[in-house]
Amino acid sequence: MRRSLAGVALAVTSMVALSFLIPLAVLVMSLAREQSITAAEQPAAAMAPILTLTTDPDDLRESMAGLDRAEHLAIHLPDARELGTSHAPAELLERAKQGRESISQDVPGGGWIYLQPVVLPHDRVAVVENFVPEDDLTRGVAASWTVMLVLAVGLLIGSVLVADRLGAKVVRSSKELAQASYVLGEGNLSTRVVPMGPRELRDAGVAFNAMADRMTELLAIERELVADLSHRLRTPLTALHLATERMGPSLESGRVEAAVGALEAELQAIITTARTPLAMGPMGRALREAGDTRAVTPVAHGKTAGERCEAAEVIRRRAGFWAVLAEQQGRSCSLRIAEEDTTVDLAHDDVAAVVDALVGNVFRYTTDGTAFAIVVDRTAQAVELLVEDAGPGIPDPDQALTRGSSTGSTGLGLDIVRRAATATGGTVRIGRAALGGASVRVTFGLSTGSTDTARRSLRGRRRRGGTRQQPD
Repeated sequence: MRRSLAGVALAVTSMVALSFLIPLAVLVMSLAREQSITAAEQPAAAMAPILTLTTDPDDLRESMAGLDRAEHLAIHLPDARELGTSHAPAELLERAKQGRESISQDVPGGGWIYLQPVVLPHDRVAVVENFVPEDDLTRGVAASWTVMLVLAVGLLIGSVLVADRLGAKVVRSSKELAQASYVLGEGNLSTRVVPMGPRELRDAGVAFNAMADRMTELLAIERELVADLSHRLRTPLTALHLATERMGPSLESGRVEAAVGALEAELQAIITTARTPLAMGPMGRALREAGDTRAVTPVAHGKTAGERCEAAEVIRRRAGFWAVLAEQQGRSCSLRIAEEDTTVDLAHDDVAAVVDALVGNVFRYTTDGTAFAIVVDRTAQAVELLVEDAGPGIPDPDQALTRGSSTGSTGLGLDIVRRAATATGGTVRIGRAALGGASVRVTFGLSTGSTDTARRSLRGRRRRGGTRQQPD
């Protein structure tokens, strides 16, 4: 590209320079010739009035000596006498005398000659001759041409250098963009370019950076979906485990239990792989270097605009599912749900995922027979979900909210809860439960329109007596 731009600049500048230099060179030569001829005609014209007064050779020589540029001046008197050195051919002299007309022309020997006839008394004719050598006709032309040539060469070099610098800037920007594309294609998502060069290349650089950012977001979303979907499969696996326990010891139940265990191990491996950037090769390392990308998927399974559900109804159905499993393990399960409107801006599956994650952790990290409770309350601006148990509790609540922090745990369950709450402007708090174990309180922001009737709903709840208690 640089060579092409330099060649174009050289060709264009050369054509422009030649279009001006050639006419200018001819004009300079013409002006130099005209100036020399004009200077030669002046002393010849000055001698004409002197000849009308006297033809004495001494007087004429004295007059010739006082004229400028008279070194090649000659006078042809009527009596065939000549003063000075003559360069005019005889036929030209005779023509000037007979025709009594001024003659100026080039001579064969080189140079230019001027003949001025002067009519004297008694019809006699004298001729004043002035000769200009060839060197005088072109005096200063070579120097002028040299200056113009130097200027033209300087203009050509300057234009080529400017074109090369501009081309170098374009080429550098193009090479950086191409190199970044190769690096991005190899999996390094942290690659970015500094937009530079012409406006089109700057726009391409901005578009490249936007594309790389979007790729990082899409890969993060894909990782979240894989991990979240795998995590949701743990709930039916828990049911399968309990079903195999009720089957009693047999060869068939042993095979089923082994298959369920193998499937659970595979799901754990999938979650761990999806949540570990190093397991993803260059792409994962780029995501890790780019920073935490969890904020790009604020809900567990990608909430879309306009999705909402009645949180109390979803929680009631999921609690019914877990109540069956709790009965099989001898757990006491209490459910208390507010009667007011609990509409939140989350999809049904997202709310169900929150309940499954919290209750599933109770079944996973507490022993059989451990009691737990689910409480849904309604405030003026939010819906609160409380899940507490009578287990050993959580030693470090703050660290528990960090994904992958616990030994043997991915931390994905609480992360699903946290992201779902954050999507509605809510929060997640972990503390000590009244039952003695862990307490996880999740706050969901009410859906738009629900807050308008919050005070009326609260007054109605007080009149109705508050909440309903569902037996275990």
